[in-house]
Amino acid sequence: MEIILLEDIGGLGKRGTAVRVADGYARNFLIPRKKAIEAVGNARAVFKDRERARVALEAKQRQAAEKLRDDLAQISLQFSVEAGEDDQLYGSVTAHEIQDALSAKGHTIERKNVRLPEPIKSLGVFEIAIHLYEDIEAPVKVWVVRK
Repeated sequence: MEIILLEDIGGLGKRGTAVRVADGYARNFLIPRKKAIEAVGNARAVFKDRERARVALEAKQRQAAEKLRDDLAQISLQFSVEAGEDDQLYGSVTAHEIQDALSAKGHTIERKNVRLPEPIKSLGVFEIAIHLYEDIEAPVKVWVVRK
């Protein structure tokens, strides 16, 4: 059976290529999982339309992420916390708290997109990366000061 791949599949081919595979492999695995479509009739035209729509959507999402990156680069968050004598916090500033502070400023960010390797446990100024889209990250300054 001849199919058109909708995504890259190792050992088979790249997105958009037409390949021949066993009937069972196509009907039972590739087509039900939306990894391929059967190459009959106007399937190539349908694929090109889907691809054009996907590229347009990705461009729109990338543009929105770049705008959000510019907005977030201007933001500075401040956390007032209790700290000991050697500037060690009684607790920590976590990704969840950073997410809440960004939400309070009107930016909806998922907690998993806050790139904080470990919670902040000392006073100071930190630059935290916020993942927005594939390779787009926004730096946000986080000030942790004594209460």
